[in-house]
Amino acid sequence: MYERSDVSKRKHSKAGRLAASIISMLLLAIVMTGCGNGSNIKLSDGKVNVITTFYTLYDFASRIGGDKANVINLVPAGVEPHDWSPKSRDLKNMANAQLFVYNGAGFEGWVHDFLDSMKKDSGPRIVVASDGIELLHGAAHEDDHGGETKTGGKDEHGHETDSDVDPHVWVSPKSALTMAENIKNGLVQADGANKAYYEANYETLRKQLADLDAKFAQSISKSPKKEIVVSHQAFGYLARDYGLTQMPIMGLSPDAEPTAQDLKRINQFVKEHQVKYIFFEELVSDKMAKTLAKDAGIETLVLNPLEGLTQEQAKAGDNYVTVMDKNLQNLLKALQ
Repeated sequence: MYERSDVSKRKHSKAGRLAASIISMLLLAIVMTGCGNGSNIKLSDGKVNVITTFYTLYDFASRIGGDKANVINLVPAGVEPHDWSPKSRDLKNMANAQLFVYNGAGFEGWVHDFLDSMKKDSGPRIVVASDGIELLHGAAHEDDHGGETKTGGKDEHGHETDSDVDPHVWVSPKSALTMAENIKNGLVQADGANKAYYEANYETLRKQLADLDAKFAQSISKSPKKEIVVSHQAFGYLARDYGLTQMPIMGLSPDAEPTAQDLKRINQFVKEHQVKYIFFEELVSDKMAKTLAKDAGIETLVLNPLEGLTQEQAKAGDNYVTVMDKNLQNLLKALQ
């Protein structure tokens, strides 16, 4: 059963609707061209082929799959995934892979048209990485941590029906533990002959994520402050799991422009809580964050939501654990 929760006010959902209008034609082209692949990234005949929809899933799948898996990430380094939609070569890879891993919770606005077009007895095995994580609502019904626990249901296809679900589950190491396990289970189901290998690699990653989770919990609990101002509302799960309160400049999408009233509320929040830093992201414009910081007489720092790596980070060998560790150091600096 697939999971769905379309976040209607985000720009990537528009891209999803546009992609939906051409899905049928693209899938027809896939059928007509068979297993041929026009992409520079090739499927492998000797390994289990895994397609992931953005960086964090790619990182986990690569580490668990090791040299037994050929993992392909759909969104290139340096590209913000909110606005991304698949091309024909991507759909071709997805249709012919053994495992397709996506976040769910409405993050990939285009994905369900692809899934609904696949026959039940064909196509890849599906992993919804956010399965088992208690979801939050977005800006419409915020609690003290910038989100509200989801209570909605599903439609007749098993897709989530809420329109304001926060999809950024992976930004919390606590959620990442669940996501890594879901991916491991998918690999084992797709390639049972190498179960012991995947289990061993998963255990190594699980220990790293558990250590990261403990480090976040222990360090932040000792911080004198708990309030942060962020460029977009991507840190609700981090806030919920570690006792923080996020004040986002923009909404669930990084291009959801704030209103004059929003800016006034942010300035009041900065003064009331004596915020010293405004966090920005490397894959989206930092103009708004830096303007607000300048007006308030404070500074900026990076808080990476790990929707993707920059080219420089990829070349340096950064991964989920190293980037989240840097995030923690910047959080602790801001919370003093």
